[in-house]
Amino acid sequence: QALETTMIDRQSDLTQPLATLNDNEQLKARSRHLRGDIATGLADPLTGAVPGDDPLLMKFHGIYQQDDRDVRADRRQRHLEPIHQFMVRMRIPGGVLTKAQWWGLDDLSRRYAERGIRITTRQTVQLHGIRKRTLRALMQGLRDIGLDTIAACGDDSRGVVCGANPSLSDAHRRVAELARATSDRLIPKTRAYPEIWYQQTPANNDATNEEPVYGELYLPRKFKVGYALPPINDIDVYGQDLGLIAVVDNGVLHGFNVCVGGGMGQLDTREDSYPRLAEEIGFIDADQAPEFAETVMTIQRDFGDRKDRHRARFKYTLDRLGLNWFLNELARRRGEPLQPARPQRFQHNGDRLGWQQGNDGLWHATLYVESGRVDDALRSQISGLLQQYGGRLRLTTNQNVQLTHVEDHEREQVQWRLDDLGLSWRLRPDSQAAHTLSCVALPTCGLAMAEAERYTPRLLDVLQRLKAQYHVADTPITLRLTGCPNGCARPYLAEIALTGRAPGLYNLYLGGSFHGDRLARLYAGNVDEEQFLGLLAPMLEDFAAARHSGEHFGDFLMRRHWLDTTPVALTHL
Repeated sequence: QALETTMIDRQSDLTQPLATLNDNEQLKARSRHLRGDIATGLADPLTGAVPGDDPLLMKFHGIYQQDDRDVRADRRQRHLEPIHQFMVRMRIPGGVLTKAQWWGLDDLSRRYAERGIRITTRQTVQLHGIRKRTLRALMQGLRDIGLDTIAACGDDSRGVVCGANPSLSDAHRRVAELARATSDRLIPKTRAYPEIWYQQTPANNDATNEEPVYGELYLPRKFKVGYALPPINDIDVYGQDLGLIAVVDNGVLHGFNVCVGGGMGQLDTREDSYPRLAEEIGFIDADQAPEFAETVMTIQRDFGDRKDRHRARFKYTLDRLGLNWFLNELARRRGEPLQPARPQRFQHNGDRLGWQQGNDGLWHATLYVESGRVDDALRSQISGLLQQYGGRLRLTTNQNVQLTHVEDHEREQVQWRLDDLGLSWRLRPDSQAAHTLSCVALPTCGLAMAEAERYTPRLLDVLQRLKAQYHVADTPITLRLTGCPNGCARPYLAEIALTGRAPGLYNLYLGGSFHGDRLARLYAGNVDEEQFLGLLAPMLEDFAAARHSGEHFGDFLMRRHWLDTTPVALTHL
């Protein structure tokens, strides 16, 4: 009865009965600000899982319940429970870590995570293979090194990404500070997090205003914010719900061009589901950025679709209500319209690998990490390297590691140590590998339909051999690989992308921009390795023969109208 009578307050004067909304909305409403029965489920010794709907609530705490899909069928045949395990994702605004925090992550991953460390495309760390009995100990260990996982998943503002390396310039440092301030402003304030994971005594005061921004229903879906600093679009700013593009003149940060409505996820089974590029709508002063981000997020909170969860992202809200409506609502809430956007230009959306020097004289070195996988050997190498100098680390949205704050007198010693540890090649990897991203996919992700991370080494090998056949092996092409169409590795912005459909089968997307500002097009569906290589071969042959000087593969495909040819038809599996 309560669900039938409870109404959602909206600043737009729109109201909807809670009982008419999707099941996730109703679960959030009765969760007591994300508490649910999580604590009870953690204490249940008879199962490795957290039962009921609580795994959905745990996503808001940065935790996914998973199982080992490689052995799922075998265990089902033997009437055994799946090998339940958990993925824990940290919230690391801008990807900046101290070396003490890295050492702490190294230790915690060895003690509790069965699958090592993964650097994600949102500039943070995931630990996979954590059992329920050790989950709370891990969370408390993260607290002790100054990290947390709140809002790393769930219907809230995800961890804020930032393309600005704080050690590169004063402008970079200021952008990074604003990104962290935005993250702190937008995270949920629920006391459920310390109560459940740190076992703090529940507060006795009134919980009415426990979530002053989110309320009881939080957001309709996740909301991603990113800061980019031209000329590098390493965060793929046009794939963010809210993108802020720094405008810098003579080393001074003046403000941000704002773009809204980006999003990578889609469902192959629905025609009204699609990836979308963010649209540039204007300019704001630098100091306004954190408050501005909250204003945009609350518009999505109030008007996002809470009935059809698959149409609940901000991009669909904008398409449903219109950009002019949004601009008027934004101006009404801010009390002023946006300023006109300022000129800016991106050059590419990869990392600058190798050594760079900031305007303060400090050096940083960006090391390539394939698919963000930090296995036992690399984990030990990085931890050992950090003992040799007094710097820090930064994780990138291209799943790489930067060693930052290297003094001029330390650089030679750090390079010697990189040589000794066999890490020097990571400063200058193969050009194709350096422009390739993939998601974790099988065996842990419950959404994966095909391999991604485990297939990447072979994919790089066969693609490089094909490129070498046409003498373009040294030409970088952005390549993205995901195990499903949800877009965690931002495939729809790549020049070549494969999204999983079934084991060994992928949808092939082509024609994205090397700068990250044009969507790729679906060219062929349900193709295996032999088929998609066969489709790419004549394109690469033509590229080698007819490309303009400096022309990128995606631009070439568009200029030569390759994507206007009849694609291989999708077949339903």
